[in-house]
Amino acid sequence: MGYQIGIDLGTTNSVVAFLETSKPEVIHNAEGSNVTPSVVLYRSGEEVIVGELAKRQVVTNPEQTVSSVKRLIGRRFKEVEEKEKYFHCKLEEDPVNSGVLIDLGWRKVSPIEVSAEILKKLKHDAEEYLGETVDQAVITVPAYFNDGQRSETKKAAELAGLDVIRIINEPTAAALAYGINREKSETIAVFDFGGGTLDVSILELDGNVFEVRSTNGDTFLGGDNIDQRIFEFIKKEIEKETGINIEGNIQSAQRVKEVSEKVKCELSSLDTTTISLPFIVSDSEGPKHFQRTFARDEMNRLIVPVLEGVIPPCRNALMDAGLTPKDIDAVLLVGGSSRIVKVKEIVTEFFGKEPIVAGRPEEMVAIGAAIQGGVICGTLQEVLLLDVTPLSLGIELADDLFSVIIPRNSNVPTTASKRFTTVVDNQRNVFIHVLQGERKIASQNRSLAHFKLTDISQAPREVPEIEVKFNLDANGILNVGAMDMTSGISKEIRIESYQTSIPIDYEKEIREAEEKEEEDKAYVKKVRKKERARHIIDFFNKFIKDEEANIQEEDRETFRNYIGNLELALEKQDFDEVEQWITALQAMLEKYRNIFMRFKTDD
Repeated sequence: MGYQIGIDLGTTNSVVAFLETSKPEVIHNAEGSNVTPSVVLYRSGEEVIVGELAKRQVVTNPEQTVSSVKRLIGRRFKEVEEKEKYFHCKLEEDPVNSGVLIDLGWRKVSPIEVSAEILKKLKHDAEEYLGETVDQAVITVPAYFNDGQRSETKKAAELAGLDVIRIINEPTAAALAYGINREKSETIAVFDFGGGTLDVSILELDGNVFEVRSTNGDTFLGGDNIDQRIFEFIKKEIEKETGINIEGNIQSAQRVKEVSEKVKCELSSLDTTTISLPFIVSDSEGPKHFQRTFARDEMNRLIVPVLEGVIPPCRNALMDAGLTPKDIDAVLLVGGSSRIVKVKEIVTEFFGKEPIVAGRPEEMVAIGAAIQGGVICGTLQEVLLLDVTPLSLGIELADDLFSVIIPRNSNVPTTASKRFTTVVDNQRNVFIHVLQGERKIASQNRSLAHFKLTDISQAPREVPEIEVKFNLDANGILNVGAMDMTSGISKEIRIESYQTSIPIDYEKEIREAEEKEEEDKAYVKKVRKKERARHIIDFFNKFIKDEEANIQEEDRETFRNYIGNLELALEKQDFDEVEQWITALQAMLEKYRNIFMRFKTDD
């Protein structure tokens, strides 16, 4: 067996690390760098180039160069259609599964294929560096990646020839890198701001026990958003100076995008820099050049609207953990974009303390992944990692109600089950609809999968017991099973395809669930009234049928009229009228109290 490695598969850059005699080290790639740009160039003739050489082609050959693919993996096309400005390649919908295809002109590739090429490069460079075969990897993903995104990442790794021994959340990996062997108890916040995603996690560190208390974030907020703001600014400045809009010129636009990222990085350490773009455009008078001094304060004004988006995830992560900023002992900055000075200022202001930059922010996640690999393979002993799931998981009940089986921020891996029953007499099949979300109304949550449990024991409604069991593994991938407790018939499903899962803005969903809490309570109250009315209708129908000989004919007709009116009121969902007819039926029942008491006992 060869080496196992830890991989931070990033939106902008990727990093690989391994354990050398219990000490994690970052692996340098073939170009001698510790980071590999997550960029893939597809040349005709099936030649594929990955990394720095591909990144250099973004300007000269943008149509066939793919970057930021992490923002596409496991997503449906309609989720990214409005985000196309972040991608210089043409995107289209996959007709097979509604996912995303990247049109290179001469061929089309999926995000899985592109990610696999990046992972192949990382695997090859690691093998060259170590001089041995690499066959196992721990791969990190944003904490807010859902089941589909995690599974698609795992498939990409398998396509690259890697056995994924664990998928671990990026902020959790960073906490491992920070806290391993510190032998100190503290509560930390990990603020992971990368090229394409933001993750905020709250962890309890107690020696070598790492417990995630909560996690929050945004899978479409990162350094790319800042690059886009700077790009829009420079584009307008060029048009203002030259009168030419570069938007229609692909190569000019790509040059501006490249310099946008460059000045962002430079202003992380400098107060001012120079934007220099010779021969950026041309007209009938000849080529035009653009040069301008750009100050950090000027950039800050541009990017503040983007950075305002980092506050809600911080606040919600603390709320979910039941903590306040003063309860946090340390704030750990992770991710290349956390180098931006304004980011540090915002984090400092929110948490009320100077954040820690331990080592190189872009390396922390990969180092933590390597440590986790060592824990799994036994190289490191007595390290316990307890991670959490970001959103609640459950199933749909009758009347569009959502029943939570695994609450959000539950530790993973975890197993939970609940027992349910049927809603009609002699029901033979049960349809299980698995959902993820925070709304009490099932249709307002995200559908993960459907499956059917067939040939269950026939019985009156509410008699059969159906146990639904959820098993969420250490990689955050969900297995669901259902069993008829009478017959023992069961069925299971492994939920790992984005074809049945629509990625969303998790922080937004949690916020909307909080905002709609009263609306949801009102809906649940209405459903309970409907259930009560149905039970009363069933009761009186059975009462009249079973006790027909003991009820006067005139009263039987009155009972039936009242029941019909109740059914009509229920159909109209006029609950005031529903209550009126229930009261009328109960009043009629008083006349037959003795029969009712005997009937109830016999029943």
